[in-house]
Amino acid sequence: MTQPKTILKPDLSVPELEQKAKLLRRHVITMIANAGSGHPGGSLSAADVITALYFKVMRHDPKNPKWPDRDRFVLSKGHAAPILYAALAECGYFPVEELSTLRKLGSRLQGHTDMTLTPGVEMSAGSLGQGLSFGLGIALAARLDKKSYRTIVLLGDGECDEGQVWEAAMFAPHHRVDNITAIVDHNDLQLDGRTCDIMGLEPLGDKWRAFNWHVLEINGHDIKQIINALKKAGDTRGKPTAIIAHTIKGKGVSFMEGNVDFHGKAPSPQETEQALKELA
Repeated sequence: MTQPKTILKPDLSVPELEQKAKLLRRHVITMIANAGSGHPGGSLSAADVITALYFKVMRHDPKNPKWPDRDRFVLSKGHAAPILYAALAECGYFPVEELSTLRKLGSRLQGHTDMTLTPGVEMSAGSLGQGLSFGLGIALAARLDKKSYRTIVLLGDGECDEGQVWEAAMFAPHHRVDNITAIVDHNDLQLDGRTCDIMGLEPLGDKWRAFNWHVLEINGHDIKQIINALKKAGDTRGKPTAIIAHTIKGKGVSFMEGNVDFHGKAPSPQETEQALKELA
């Protein structure tokens, strides 16, 4: 397969990736504070996974967002759009300065992703529970078209309350869809509180195993573990892979970590200043 000259190559070191993740977190704080609304907690918990995908693992071309052989990333937990926008901007899909337009009238960067507006976005999000089904459609298209690209879907753990997630989870192994990877951002918090109090998920890994998925459980803030898990997922044949990424909501900002208030609340000016100091 001929790859474009502009394709991002997996050549960043782990320390460089860790610094990139910190930069993306700074963007998240700045753009949500500027907008006065947004979802910082789940964006920060997913920052390391997103960094590993866009700056190490996935084949993609910012100068040609519709490159047919690109790997596809589906953000099922669409309220975490700020972390995806930060990665897309740093990759060059659009100017970094455009991040300041988050949630503004006429902006290409809305509160939930819109594939008709934003370069690099693969699915329009909003209603939770849709992404794995959508990703399976993409993965099956690759099979029909005899393409080698991968599809990676990021789900929230609270989102796994949705029945459609499990319908898709049954479908994938039945049809031996092995070119899809589901990653669960398991930060144990959702809008109304702890996921274990609202709808107990555990044993989450065993649930996916019972549905005949290849399951890996990792520290979702350890770049090496993320990269290794994604490699193992790519090498697995005959069944799909689910990666349970254990994370901390609001990771990187002390007063946001494990704080359900920051599921969907912008920081105040004083909180923004403190957060950016901590992420310096």
